[in-house]
Order: sequence, then structure tokens, then C-alpha cells
Amino acid sequence: MKEKTTTVLSVFPATHSKKLHSQPLYVSQPAAGFPSPGDDLVEKALDLNDLLVENESATFFVRVSGDSMEGAKIFDGDILVVDRSVEARSGHIVVAAVYGELVVKRLLSKGNKLFLISENDQYKPIQIDETEGCFIWGVVTGSARVIL
Repeated sequence: MKEKTTTVLSVFPATHSKKLHSQPLYVSQPAAGFPSPGDDLVEKALDLNDLLVENESATFFVRVSGDSMEGAKIFDGDILVVDRSVEARSGHIVVAAVYGELVVKRLLSKGNKLFLISENDQYKPIQIDETEGCFIWGVVTGSARVIL
């Protein structure tokens, strides 16, 4: 079993992120060929902040490192949207503080115990023990990935 897990490299508050300019959202599906969508196909303007940020004062963007959440399609270098106002429930992907380090895991409830589960079989589950300094920091509500 591996010890290294998917960890948070950096945290950026949504309230300090530069407001994105709205970009056109097209109703037509992108084609694999050359055609370019015309202005008559613009559905509306889309601002990614409106799409990804529900509660601005409680939302943060975090960049992650590691491979423990690849089964959930969270990869090394991805940016996750984390809302600290959402109540964490079993099955949610969360950012948790574990012995002073922020990690990304799936929250799982078994009986009266809570566990942080990796989406990679190479990693062991972590039992949450708040008396040992482990707690849920926020719930992952979205993600972004640069392709190029």
C-alpha cells in the first residue's frame, strides 16, 4: 500500500479570484471538423464563476497533487472547487485536514464511524478521529482541468 495520497498544494479564496469575463455559450455541439459556430447559435453568456461558485464567501479553489483519487477522475494538478458551507455527507468527495495536511478523499460512514476513502486501491482508508486533529474542511462541488 502507498502512503502518499492526493493532497492540496494551494488554496485560493473565490472572493479574491479575478472575475472572469463572460464568454458565449453555444447551443450547437462542437464538430470535429472546421465549421465555426455563428452568432445566431449563441445561447447566452456564460461566466464560470456563476457556474462553479454557489456561496462565494465559503468557496475556495484548491490545486491537488497525487493519484489517490484517479478513480473519481481527480488527477494530479487538477483544480477543485470546495464549498465549506455544504454539509458533508457519506459519499461526498471532501477536503479533510488529517494531522495538519489537507487531503482529498471520499467520505464514507460505517455505523457511527467516518472514514476517508481513496479512489485508488493502493491506498488505505483513514478513520476520522477529531480528537486526533482530523476534520472535514469542505465539500468538493466541481473541478477544472487544463488540457493543453
